[in-house]
Amino acid sequence: MTLDANFTGGQAMGPPAGDERGFLTALLGDGRPALAALALGLIAGGGAALFLAATGHFLPHDEAFLGMTAAELCAAHGCRVVHFMVHDRAAFGGVAVAVGVLYLWLVEFPLRERAGWAWWALLLSGAVGFASFFAYLGRGYLDAWHATATLTLLPCYLLGMARSRGGCREVAPVARPAWRSAGGVGTACLLAACLGATGAGVVILVMGATAVFVPQDLEYLGVSVAELDALNPRLVPLIAHDRTGFGGALVSAGVAATACVWRGRPSRSRWQALAVAGLAGFGPAVGVHFAIGYTDPVHLAPAVMGAALYATGLALTYPPRTRRAARH
Repeated sequence: MTLDANFTGGQAMGPPAGDERGFLTALLGDGRPALAALALGLIAGGGAALFLAATGHFLPHDEAFLGMTAAELCAAHGCRVVHFMVHDRAAFGGVAVAVGVLYLWLVEFPLRERAGWAWWALLLSGAVGFASFFAYLGRGYLDAWHATATLTLLPCYLLGMARSRGGCREVAPVARPAWRSAGGVGTACLLAACLGATGAGVVILVMGATAVFVPQDLEYLGVSVAELDALNPRLVPLIAHDRTGFGGALVSAGVAATACVWRGRPSRSRWQALAVAGLAGFGPAVGVHFAIGYTDPVHLAPAVMGAALYATGLALTYPPRTRRAARH
């Protein structure tokens, strides 16, 4: 008696089992690839903003909206209007890079472990960032390129958040160093800087959607709002767009950074992500003021104090240092 080749041990053997996942489902995976694409998009967009700020150029749609080039605008009021716009855009670009770096860490480490707090951090931070797009529309300027970038990245965010939600769980809070220890003081400094950045972002966002300028801004510009309107009635709406964009990005970064410091497990990767994000966020925001000569101490003090607190926190929580302290 011969056995059919399709049977072994009395069991039928059909065609080899294949991967039955759909193509899109496989690409999206658990949602983290889409969120990582969002993070990389933010880093690329922030890098482009930094490049434009460094070269003093406007985007074509900015010049089309204004009806004048950056060079033409630079000829008025000692080029201070252009320099002021550059300072907002440099600050925005750096913060956008910082958000992208923090998102990459959240996606690759705590979200990989299905930590629920990381998902909520991305939800709150991302919601603020995307919602801030609408803050400047009341000023009468629709940035078509900004809208295109937002509509390109939004599906990555929504799909990534939807697919990564399943399986997320609450995890026990991490053990933190005693508050009186060097590590504890460093953590407190980082938290203070992150919360301060979040608050500053809210203020800038509201200011950009309403008054646009603070007194120090107008003093640096050497003109009044009425004079800016006389120079070009579309200038203030464009500057308002830059301010609200920066404010929204700063709130988004502050929320993400606060979550990483408060709930993230102390590790070399977390410290490195916080260090890179801090350098990207504080570096251009503070440095551009000296580059353009906008050094009013009242205006600069919050950013400089925040950077100093953040740098102190990083120094005190440096992993080799905290590991040595834990052994003693």
